[in-house]
Amino acid sequence: MGELRDERVDLEIISTDLVYEGAVWNVRSDTVRYGDGQMTRQYVEHPGAAAVVAIDDDGRVVLIQQYRHPIKERDWEIPAGLLDVAGEPPMETAKRELTEEVDLEADRWQHLISMHTTPGGNDEVVHVFLARGLRSVETDYEREHEESDMRVERVPLAEVVDGVLAGRLRNGILATGALAAAEALRREAAAS
Repeated sequence: MGELRDERVDLEIISTDLVYEGAVWNVRSDTVRYGDGQMTRQYVEHPGAAAVVAIDDDGRVVLIQQYRHPIKERDWEIPAGLLDVAGEPPMETAKRELTEEVDLEADRWQHLISMHTTPGGNDEVVHVFLARGLRSVETDYEREHEESDMRVERVPLAEVVDGVLAGRLRNGILATGALAAAEALRREAAAS
């Protein structure tokens, strides 16, 4: 079988239509040739995002809690934001979001994982980074809407992992990021 990995497939697109153009993402309908026939699929076109598992010197993860209308909950998340600045690499987006959302910068950065969030319904890719060597910075970034009453907490990584595994923390980017960070730190400790 060789190395286990996802496989790129380029199908012939027979037609594509912009169904809805939104402020952040669009909805597209593509008809593609598949096997001996064709199929039509609608999906959300997404610019992608970058997220940060920021861990302080005490092994605590910086979490934010904010209202998310589609799920009608205030869920716990890691700092993240859209890849909405033309030409900005994902790591730079992650650095910007860490500063804008929680007034922090980091000395050490490491790419953890890039993941498709919902491959059956959108083309979003989220790039998750581990940030360490945290320090506070002053910003004049004005938080509005869901960010205006955002809660920020530092929680031990083990508690975050426990919350994910117990089903109390269900945000997919938080879950994937926390589990990837825990494994990266475990491997780092084993190697030293």
